[in-house]
Amino acid sequence: MARPEILATLESLSRDRTQPDRVVFTKMQGLGNDYIYVEEFDAPLANPAPLAIAVSDRHFGVGSDGLVLIGKASPASGADFRMRIFNADGSEAEMCGNATRCVGKYLYEKHFIREKRLSLETLSGVRRLELFTEGPHVARVRVDMGEPRLAPADLPLQAEGDTFIDQDVVVQGRLYKGTAVSMGNPHLVIPMPGLESLDLGKIGPLFEHHPLFPRRVNTEFVQVENRERIRMRVWERGAGETLACGTGACAVLVACSLNNWTKRRAFVELPGGELDIDWADDGRVYMTGEAAFVCSGEYFVR
Repeated sequence: MARPEILATLESLSRDRTQPDRVVFTKMQGLGNDYIYVEEFDAPLANPAPLAIAVSDRHFGVGSDGLVLIGKASPASGADFRMRIFNADGSEAEMCGNATRCVGKYLYEKHFIREKRLSLETLSGVRRLELFTEGPHVARVRVDMGEPRLAPADLPLQAEGDTFIDQDVVVQGRLYKGTAVSMGNPHLVIPMPGLESLDLGKIGPLFEHHPLFPRRVNTEFVQVENRERIRMRVWERGAGETLACGTGACAVLVACSLNNWTKRRAFVELPGGELDIDWADDGRVYMTGEAAFVCSGEYFVR
């Protein structure tokens, strides 16, 4: 039996005359962080949120962590293309590192571009990509994720001070230590031994909806292996536990470096694979990793 909210979403889609009858899509994944990718160059989708909810459902839709729209950049941005991200609950996200890599691969392998450098307009600003190819295929993508922001107002986070580094966070009476980092979207990094036994489905929502974060927060639970390797699990705002989070991996590296647990460059191990994260001397964070096609098809809206 379908969940009532999914049935309501499907019914609203079928009645929404602004929606197309069908949507051509491509499913891609970056370290298991999977999204449905839809072009909107000719006709931007008027109401993407319910479509994101419907296609993301893993039983009554295609199944994904959300919906990504690829279209024309606004002239004011100066970017080559635009990317919009909608979580599985329909909320719009400012940024997604894994999706950024996938969009770079998509645009190159579907012949929208021949150059190996491009820029993407996102809600958190313009992101610049470098593509590493093997023959006609993109093997890896390096993304300039920008400078991390640490001021509580940038997340936003309801706390005093200029930063929130190794500070107390109380959840259901238990004290945790957290470091808050914005990578264009909000992250809270929590050191946590015994990642495998962590009941993330139980604890994740408590952090996501913590009163410290009025717009919710992505939460990364980390275990430092050594100064060049970190393990993490992530509870993403609006999506739940995912196999990977690119912005989260960047936030984790920044947080671990700020706490002097690691160097400014390290490999971050996620359940879906690993990312090479470099907080470079220019102050910007660079993320390098893979992206892959899964399938293509048509989603029948009505």
